[in-house]
Amino acid sequence: MTGITAITMPKWGLTMTEGKILGWLKTQGDPVAASDELLEIETPKITNVMEAGETGTLRRIVAQPGATLPIGALMAVLAPPEVADAEIDAFVARFAVVEPGEDGTAESDAPAPSELETAGGQRIRYLGIGGDEGPPLVFIHGFGGDLNTWMFVQPTLAQRHRTVALDLPGHGGSDKTLPAGDVASLAAAVSGALEALRIDRAHLVGHSMGGAIALHLAAHHPGLAKSVTLIAPAGLGPEINAGFIAGFVQAQRRREAIEALHQLVYDPALVSRAMVEDVLRYKRLDGVTAALDAIVAAWFADGRQRVALSADLGALSMPAQIVWGREDRIIPVAHAEALAGKLPVHILDNTGHLPHMEKAAEVSRLIERFLGG
Repeated sequence: MTGITAITMPKWGLTMTEGKILGWLKTQGDPVAASDELLEIETPKITNVMEAGETGTLRRIVAQPGATLPIGALMAVLAPPEVADAEIDAFVARFAVVEPGEDGTAESDAPAPSELETAGGQRIRYLGIGGDEGPPLVFIHGFGGDLNTWMFVQPTLAQRHRTVALDLPGHGGSDKTLPAGDVASLAAAVSGALEALRIDRAHLVGHSMGGAIALHLAAHHPGLAKSVTLIAPAGLGPEINAGFIAGFVQAQRRREAIEALHQLVYDPALVSRAMVEDVLRYKRLDGVTAALDAIVAAWFADGRQRVALSADLGALSMPAQIVWGREDRIIPVAHAEALAGKLPVHILDNTGHLPHMEKAAEVSRLIERFLGG
């Protein structure tokens, strides 16, 4: 059965145990190149497109649209045209069945997040995967997010690099009490976490508010940053969707959360029921409302961005790049367009405010290429 490749249900994120096939983007018999988009899969967080990892012919589609499969289950088979149908049949018949765990879900060896206490006594949740000895990639999420927003890009990049994703104070599994909500205080929390992890130099990757935090760290602690990747960062202009900020903070009901989350993406169908429920559970935790209010007051008072970091960006001493969605409805893509020619700027079509979730494979490639360059 040489040359036969199994296409299996991927593991995206810590909580994913199964995925639902929404539709195939290739037809049985089509030639497939590595990085071609194969199918759309609904995950607990957001719908994502799975790409081919190898070149071949899509010889057999095993799982049809609408099927919900556990992690590792066989979905399709790639093989050269000269491989006999009988060999494909035998491969499918002998493919190992994924055994469910005691709770009925597929077992997973995915690492669980850990917690650390910084020098200031603040508890920070983080997820570290990968084991390369070079400077790690440190992922910093945006306003109202958590480390799971990197669920599609972190595992890919961890194949070649050590990676660490953090929950900012007030978010995820970190302490909900904020010393202050301003950029310097949040950057200090990240710096303290990296010190506790014995990371003295890193490639910083930040999204939205996390992008501004990464930029602040790189500008004020240049020895810490080996490079900076900013994904739709705050701090590069005063404009922001104040209605989204207010709607997200105030959302307590499912309809309100859906209205806010739909503004984050180009295609509202990408927002899953589980993503909505996760946001509502987070909003109900003690201390969250006060933490978000403190951040809003420091960052987005009067419906404008108060953090201004354009000068810091221009003064960076390390390589930096920007990734933005052309259809971003939270922070206008014009902030990125104004920087074209000054540093690498990548604007992704049919993409909203979450490029690392909406176009995860493309963002992963941009980061990998940037690090290699």
